[in-house]
Order: sequence, then C-alpha cells, then structure tokens
Amino acid sequence: MVDDTRATRRTFEYLKCPALGKRNAAWCRPDFGQNTAMPASSFDDANVLHRTMRAFAATKAGRLLFAPTAHHLDQLLSKLTDGKRTFAGIAAGLPSVILTTTGAKSGKPRTVALLGIPHPDGVAVVAANYGGAKHPAWYHNLKANPAATVTIEGDTWDATARLATPGERDEIWTKGVEIYPGLTKEQAWAGDRHIEAFVLKR
Repeated sequence: MVDDTRATRRTFEYLKCPALGKRNAAWCRPDFGQNTAMPASSFDDANVLHRTMRAFAATKAGRLLFAPTAHHLDQLLSKLTDGKRTFAGIAAGLPSVILTTTGAKSGKPRTVALLGIPHPDGVAVVAANYGGAKHPAWYHNLKANPAATVTIEGDTWDATARLATPGERDEIWTKGVEIYPGLTKEQAWAGDRHIEAFVLKR
C-alpha cells in the first residue's frame, strides 16, 4: 500500500509564490507559508546524478575544484541560455539565482550565480562563499547598495535586498540545507565567520 504522506511530499503540486511569478511556481510547496516548505530540488527529491554532484561538491576535493571555477561556468551558461540555465542547475539540479549587484568600491555591475532559497517576499541567498573565512564580495555590495537585479530561469526582475533577521536567517538556512546539505560543511569551514542570509524582495 502506498504511503500517502510520502507520495504527497514527492509530488510537484506546489503553491505558486506570487513574488516569483508563474514561471517559478515550482519553487514553493503548499506549506511554505507555515515554514515547513520542502524546496522542489531538495536533496531527497533529486535524482542520483544530482545527489552525487551535491555530495561531491561538499567534499574538500569538490571545494578545491568548484570554488575557483563554478562561477565562471555559471556565468558562461547563463549568457549562452539568456539566464535560463546555470552550471549548478544542470550538473547538480540546484535552483540558481543570477544576482547582479553594484560594486561597493568600483560602482560597476557585478554578477554572480548563487543558490536560491524560496522566500515569500522573493528569494533568499546565503553568503556561504564555499566556506571561506571572509564574506563574499556580493555581501559587501548589497550592504553598501541594496538595489540589485535577479534572474531566475530567464525571468529578470529588480530586487531590494535586506539582511535577514536572526530568526529568519535560521529558517532560510534550514531550507538551504534541505536543498544542499553541504552548507553545514561550509559553515564548519568558515570557522568563526557566521554565514549571513539576504532576502531579495521583488
């Protein structure tokens, strides 16, 4: 006999997140508003290849390989597909956000691909930086200028960033770990640096 609870959890009958638009409705489950959401691309829901890639990325070897190269591959694929695909999305099935900020010092546009975490106001991102000892450049850019541009699967919109509150950050982090468990290792690698989260409001 089929376990109805498990079957329901595995379905793709998601509630549309108005802030993300119809094209990205699959990013939210029906219970997202009750803080019990399961992202569409959770580790358990991913296929064997994607789980394998996510697991490898969370190893020291994966970190050495992807930290200096993944962002270049993400940007290349994003340009070739008009923002519809990223390396992380294809190789690991991770929901990706193409984020463009304004350089805190240069004043020039800076674009980076990040793990996207569903949020009722738009989307959330965490400043993991592959577990580096310092916050990534985009973190400082958003602190200096919260205006940004977000692209998700080819859908581009203007966003206003805000630093998540401590409680909000914990909820975002939990959802992020459901998608990519390697975040726990990245926090350990980061040492005393507390990985913060931003909400990108549409």
